[in-house]
Amino acid sequence: MTDERRAPRSRRERPAKAPLTREGIVAAAIGIMRAEGLGKVTMRRLAQELDTGPASLYVYVRDTAELHAAILDELMGAVEPVTTGGDWRDRVERLLTSYTMTLFEHPGLARSALVSRPSGRHYLDLVDTLLGLLVEGGVPAGQAAWGVDVLLQHATATAAEQATRDGTGRAEAEWDALARALHGASERTHPHVAALAGPLLSGTASARLSWAFRLLLNGIEHTPVPGRPPDDAPGDPVPHDPAAPRGER
Repeated sequence: MTDERRAPRSRRERPAKAPLTREGIVAAAIGIMRAEGLGKVTMRRLAQELDTGPASLYVYVRDTAELHAAILDELMGAVEPVTTGGDWRDRVERLLTSYTMTLFEHPGLARSALVSRPSGRHYLDLVDTLLGLLVEGGVPAGQAAWGVDVLLQHATATAAEQATRDGTGRAEAEWDALARALHGASERTHPHVAALAGPLLSGTASARLSWAFRLLLNGIEHTPVPGRPPDDAPGDPVPHDPAAPRGER
């Protein structure tokens, strides 16, 4: 009787593995995220996917947080470029809406984006485009520089908040409970809530997002940065201390 079991193949008989690269590592991480969710994108799981040891990945990616930031940066390549159509405010709004929608499609990444700060090419493309649009609109350089941070913070927080609510499975029930509380508010104890219950709940998500971006743009355009003259010329460089904490630069 012939033994049909195959003998283990030696390492020399195995196909050669493709060399590791940062681009290949990020691509594999995105594949895991799409199939299993961002929570499964760990260095150990990624090493298993690439048939290597976790230690070999640290040459290219410092830790899981940096890996998530690299994933976010790669997905930013899908953000709609805006170069024409409408005035500068319209284009800023379209660009930020596209960024927000990109995060909506990846709930785990939206939450991670609040703490994972990307620094790759696509992120720089996004920041540079936003700065260019603000400068085109005559926004002083210092206000444009600080304003980009505020605009991206709002877009990211909006996506993360929605992702968190959708992830609980209780979003509709929570909204109904809020509506009952607002409409049931007493005119005696909460007169303003009782008077404005309707407006507090009005508007679609897209309309509110658009209004918020317009609100921020109006504030950025007309609010000087502390310590800079209000007539700061558009396009002037904004010096900062690279070692300063975020928010103090």
